[in-house]
Amino acid sequence: MNATRTLRPDAPGIAEAARLLAEGQLVAFPTETVYGLGADATNDLAVAGIFAAKGRPRFNPLIAHVSSLEMAEEIARFDARALALAREFWPGPLTLVLPTVGRVSPLVTADLPTVALRFPAHPTARALIAALGRPVAAPSANPSGKVSPTRAAHVLAGLSGRIAAVIDDGACAVGVESTILGVFEEITLLRPGGLAVEAIEALVGPLARPKKTTLPNAPGQLESHYAPEAPITLNATTPGAVHIGFGPETRPDMPPGEVTLNLSPRADLTEAAANLFHFLREADRLAQGRPITVAPIPDQGLGRAINDRLARAAAPRP
Repeated sequence: MNATRTLRPDAPGIAEAARLLAEGQLVAFPTETVYGLGADATNDLAVAGIFAAKGRPRFNPLIAHVSSLEMAEEIARFDARALALAREFWPGPLTLVLPTVGRVSPLVTADLPTVALRFPAHPTARALIAALGRPVAAPSANPSGKVSPTRAAHVLAGLSGRIAAVIDDGACAVGVESTILGVFEEITLLRPGGLAVEAIEALVGPLARPKKTTLPNAPGQLESHYAPEAPITLNATTPGAVHIGFGPETRPDMPPGEVTLNLSPRADLTEAAANLFHFLREADRLAQGRPITVAPIPDQGLGRAINDRLARAAAPRP
């Protein structure tokens, strides 16, 4: 693989990225949630390249990204509930797990009878998928298990030389991955994310919680994920070498040389979500293996997604 190219989010850059995808190469691109590592979802060899570049286990399914509801309906079967969710929340940070009709690579679905679909809101992502004219399989553009990327520089730090290109369109606005719903017998919350659960439940009522399974039936379900190198303590009241705060905290007790990063001094969960992965990376750089502590985060709205990611980041490594 040659050096990874950086492309602009303009018409020539998107056209070049679509050409690379059509050739079976890998291109990272921005969405409103995080940067995704894209491959033509209908090309087995291209999709296999995602698993190789990330070091991702093959049993972990991918999300197929589409540029319209019509494209999604060519890939999966939508019942009335799924259509209502799509019409209310797409384009946006919501992934629906639905029965597949088999038009994407079985590597995308991990040979499951379902496929995870998302119609992203980011204009660059939508333009790229439309230019390719086919769904784009895309997990987060980082080595498997590591902190997700919200900037092109994060992508290059983990995958430079392993992928053909990245489209640099600045920082991702939402900052945590999409919320995933399984539209099964019950509508099931498979992963909290960038769309608040409260907004979904206002439309469809209470969501079911997933049953324990041996293997994941959607992305983002592995216990250890989003992990920096340094150890993390959550809900900390005593700061470590690097402390990630939330709200108007003061730390007069911190020894000299210790660092506080604040996800949102004004206690705004939207701002905190947007900063989360960037601050985890920065904390890891500053800590150099010393402990990272994280202040309590309210478990409501986007706080559910933030706490989910932090719990997986702090989980014991496999």
